[in-house]
Amino acid sequence: MIRHSVIFTLKSSVDAAGVKAFFEAAHKLAAIPGVQHFESLKQVSKKNGYGFGLSMEFADEALYEQYNNHPLHVQFIQDHWLPAVAEFMEIDYLPYEQ
Repeated sequence: MIRHSVIFTLKSSVDAAGVKAFFEAAHKLAAIPGVQHFESLKQVSKKNGYGFGLSMEFADEALYEQYNNHPLHVQFIQDHWLPAVAEFMEIDYLPYEQ
């Protein structure tokens, strides 16, 4: 299992309607085959400057790679992510086994 998380801040030019449109578009990523447990998140901690997050899981690396190259994901990046996101951090986790 791979947990893919991205935390980000939107550009100051993105108004409330733009935030709503961004997350409506992001939610469509949940329909890509292999995506599990998709979540749109809003930061509440004052410990960092990121305002939002997206999180999802994939059963294996092959499904994660298919997601990265899927036309819906590529289109989301071009049409919504690049125009709206100011800063981000991407984290991809595997379960830690001791």
